[in-house]
Amino acid sequence: MNLHPFDQALQLTSAEPHVFTGASARPYWNMVGPFGGMTAATALNAVLQHPALLGEPIALTVNYAGPVAAGPFKVSATPARTNRSTQHWVISLSQTNAEGADEVMLTGTAVTAARRSTWSHNDEAMPQVPGPAELPVGKSVRVLEWLNRYEMRFVQGNIPVEWHGGGETSLSQLWVRDNPPRPLDFCSLAALADVFFPRVYLRRAVLVPAGTVSMTVYFHANSEQLTQSGSGFLLAQARAQAFSDGFFDQTAQLWNESGALLATSHQIVYFKE
Repeated sequence: MNLHPFDQALQLTSAEPHVFTGASARPYWNMVGPFGGMTAATALNAVLQHPALLGEPIALTVNYAGPVAAGPFKVSATPARTNRSTQHWVISLSQTNAEGADEVMLTGTAVTAARRSTWSHNDEAMPQVPGPAELPVGKSVRVLEWLNRYEMRFVQGNIPVEWHGGGETSLSQLWVRDNPPRPLDFCSLAALADVFFPRVYLRRAVLVPAGTVSMTVYFHANSEQLTQSGSGFLLAQARAQAFSDGFFDQTAQLWNESGALLATSHQIVYFKE
């Protein structure tokens, strides 16, 4: 049985205590390296593969120190502290540079927890939008290979067709899932939290260099809810709140087709004039 492209890209091999090895995947290639969501998913996978893991992820923060190059890398995931119900992780991803030295490409942290049943409620309700079957598959910049790994059906906020400097809003809403469809899990949810184009592209309709510096994903769903979501679409929504001095933020939400809020994310992104 052939592995899904996401699972192929996600593969890690235990090399030594707290350290795994992998290789960057061309099917998820972006402009100068792998799609950032794939790298975030890889960092999380190192935690989930660790034999000392407690519970399930509730938070992941990744800081992109530099573009991951084609070829092998090492991921370290170390449990810094384990409490009765939470576990705190320190993560890094490194590659060997041309001089033969290890160079850090990503730093991060994660928190996992033993979830327990409590009162639950979503204050952030899913927007009322047309369903995925009512919308066409989005036409986007498919020259970026990673975009071929997702099926996107936009409600609003696709990448501009014309770069005329007249953008009015940074809001995007789209239905999205893996292509080909794949059952949802924590790693794929982490990657899906980063499927949005840079908000500056929409707000200004000007094509400028931009890249995520740091991203945090909060997981509100447990593994049972992810299983119930299956390989269906998620409604993904993102907007910026401020653009200032070469950086802007992005806040995002992801709901399943039943309206359950599975994850929220926040990131800070650099851009150049």
